[in-house]
Amino acid sequence: MDEEQNSERLVAQRGPYPTELEADKEYFWCYCGRSKSQPFCDNSHAATAFEPQMFTVTETKTYFLCGCKRTSTGPFCDTSHESIDD
Repeated sequence: MDEEQNSERLVAQRGPYPTELEADKEYFWCYCGRSKSQPFCDNSHAATAFEPQMFTVTETKTYFLCGCKRTSTGPFCDTSHESIDD
């Protein structure tokens, strides 16, 4: 993988990942888009400039985690995927 490829976030999917999360548990959201364990980090970012985002939630329920990696409210979907060009 060359340096340019390492500096770009990949679109893992064009839409959110509905994910059941437990209150007060630490999670690591994949920010680079390379993880095979989407939407969570599997350390595929190691050769990139990206780091996963650690987060917790206060309520156990289904959350919509960003799949396009363009959200401004990471790790949560803000519908940025609707603006991605083909």
